[in-house]
Amino acid sequence: MVFESDNLEVVDKKIRTCELCTLANTRKHAVPGSGNIDANIMFIGEGPGKNEDENGLPFVGAAGKFLDELLQGIDLRREDVYITNIVKCRPPQNRDPNPGEIASCNAYLERQIDLINPSVIVTLGRFSMARWFPGTRISDIHGVPKRFGSRVVVPMFHPAAALYNPNKRPVLHEDFSRLPGFITEMNSEDDHEAQTVFEQLDLL
Repeated sequence: MVFESDNLEVVDKKIRTCELCTLANTRKHAVPGSGNIDANIMFIGEGPGKNEDENGLPFVGAAGKFLDELLQGIDLRREDVYITNIVKCRPPQNRDPNPGEIASCNAYLERQIDLINPSVIVTLGRFSMARWFPGTRISDIHGVPKRFGSRVVVPMFHPAAALYNPNKRPVLHEDFSRLPGFITEMNSEDDHEAQTVFEQLDLL
């Protein structure tokens, strides 16, 4: 599917009424995303859970509260960033999204990225990570950014991982602590200087 729209409001409406895959048959609410449409940083999770399906908003359960804590640790609020998921409807029983469901949502995600145009994309969890880093393990590359054209993509553990494994909490805080520096470098007026910094950090 090729999907074009001039604004996120139209994208949201399309997502909320989408019937491209069977998740439409079991959802209560589709969850397009929320936040600042001019954000420098965009977070992409895996899929809505029970609370998100009930409310139509992303990351409103326990994992969302921890995400708020992580954002607060770098002086950001939800109003400063944009948050969405790689699939827009809850898979039944919170199972993993399958390739067909991810493919059905891909055009929506592409258009969201194009319209928001963030400098930095943070993937939360292995399914959103796989979109840019196929065949890799999140435990091997978490927190290490890679440039894709005019953006940097930073793979990270999903906040929910820290709810099941408390050892991941400091890891996520550490990975998040580096995000302001990545945003600053990507927004630098001197592109050569930003490129040099990333090369020195071996992040290209």
